[in-house]
Amino acid sequence: MQKVINAHCHIYPEKIASKAVMGIRDFYDLDMSLNGKIDGLLEDGNRVGVVHYLVHSVATTPKQVRSINEFISGEVKSHPDIFTGFGTLHPDSEDIPGDVDYLLELGLKGVKLHPDFQLFALNEERAFRIGEAINDADIPVLIHCGDFRYSYSNPEQLKPFLDKFPDMTVIGAHFAGWSMWEEATSKLAGTPNLYVDLSSSLYALSPETAKELIHAYGADKVLWGTDYPMWESESEMEYFNKIDLTDEERSMILYENAAKLLKID
Repeated sequence: MQKVINAHCHIYPEKIASKAVMGIRDFYDLDMSLNGKIDGLLEDGNRVGVVHYLVHSVATTPKQVRSINEFISGEVKSHPDIFTGFGTLHPDSEDIPGDVDYLLELGLKGVKLHPDFQLFALNEERAFRIGEAINDADIPVLIHCGDFRYSYSNPEQLKPFLDKFPDMTVIGAHFAGWSMWEEATSKLAGTPNLYVDLSSSLYALSPETAKELIHAYGADKVLWGTDYPMWESESEMEYFNKIDLTDEERSMILYENAAKLLKID
């Protein structure tokens, strides 16, 4: 079986997982069957051969940053061979560089941002303050991108961020533009420091369109992910397998690109 890395997984502590899943369900008006817990993640991933997971969560207030990063770090230490953890930051924190230093001390390897949840635009000064701290630390950032309802993380906001930090590795979730996939691709494909993931996208795209978007970015810049707990791995893999790609492209997207980016042996 092809080895798989799930490069987009939200996880939550047992006591708040149900509430977190309900919040995501209501925000996106989706039916969701997965529980947001570690056991649910592993059970889901085992069905399609996932051998490694990029796990993270998002702080919606500055006071959540420390506890979330400690939780993610704890789960990585409990699952050292199969989890890589990204930390969270918040634009209104009083000490963003200190938050970055602490998440690095905790062993986290990058940062996850969700501008639509955290209520900041990627082309404003608050985003640039976060970007400077991430850039100084020389770590990658995974950013939720795109939402037709808001103007926080759409292509016109993401492009200035990418331009300001050309040496930063940025993973634009959802083909760098959820709900505006083709527009994002037309504006962002070819940006040297931009990777994209396929999460929360293939359900809405034909296999032919998905292939066009993958080739526009380059198969070597694309990661497979499920946006756990939003989508089940089996259905996401079924969508992916309908895309007409070469075996080499499939291997890159399912495993090799993420392994290289996350420095997984």
